[in-house]
Amino acid sequence: MTDPPYLRIAAEIRRRIVAGELREGDKVPSTRRIIAEWGVAMATATKVLATLKREGLVSAKPGAGTVVAGRTRKAAPRTEAELSRERVVKAAIRIADAEGIRALSMRRIASGLGVATMALYRHITAKEELILEMADVALGEIRFPPEPPPGWRAQLELMARAQWALFRRHPWLAQALSITRPQPLPNLLRHADWATRALDGHGLPSSTIMYAHITIFNHVRGIALNFEAEAENESGTAVTADAWLAENEPILWDLVSEGRFPNFAAVASRAPFDYDLDTLFEFGLQRLLDGYAVLLAKAS
Repeated sequence: MTDPPYLRIAAEIRRRIVAGELREGDKVPSTRRIIAEWGVAMATATKVLATLKREGLVSAKPGAGTVVAGRTRKAAPRTEAELSRERVVKAAIRIADAEGIRALSMRRIASGLGVATMALYRHITAKEELILEMADVALGEIRFPPEPPPGWRAQLELMARAQWALFRRHPWLAQALSITRPQPLPNLLRHADWATRALDGHGLPSSTIMYAHITIFNHVRGIALNFEAEAENESGTAVTADAWLAENEPILWDLVSEGRFPNFAAVASRAPFDYDLDTLFEFGLQRLLDGYAVLLAKAS
């Protein structure tokens, strides 16, 4: 997939900084200069500078505009010999966190690290391998307590909420993981081990325990898929979710008021409803655990 224009332009300015063509304190191309040099719209030029600011490559200087940040050249590896698999993976995670998984490429990572693209292949053989390593490192951020809280429900709630917070920190992670093709990731198996231990020993069949574990993980992951999609929508349109809803909600209510959907209209009009992902996550989590409680009661 071809990188969008703002990423290609950001990569070129990043190259100039890494190569020393633009040094600490030098002005980088302004939005007007980017528009003139690359023939793009103002929104694209703005996203270019926003991307470079997120990476810490540039900063705003009063009276001078946007300049090369003072810490940039110290932050990047000075030679390819300083590269390691861990450094490459961490750089990839930073890019995916800031710009989304679609923005991730070996060339983009190499540019950010200030090395040749081929240097990365001494540590990572393919992008697919890199994404798996990124996922495992991210999943490893969750450290389950040595002593679990009492009760299966508290243990599953602890796991699910930790996963939810993790997916929020790394919006790309949900789509990097698969339910139908589970990846052999040690840190993912730690999550499975925690969940199955919480449910085992209560009389449930092993298959039910596995289905329960997968279902609760997929609930968390399924709602978390919206994080990356929403970030991409905001990045591509510069319209926040609230602004989009404010514009489109009247259209929805016009459809509802026509009388074709009387049941939906009656329910929706009786109480306010907020399209809040945290609320959806918590509502679904509690209903799942209520159902598990019935299963466990029958089993015992």
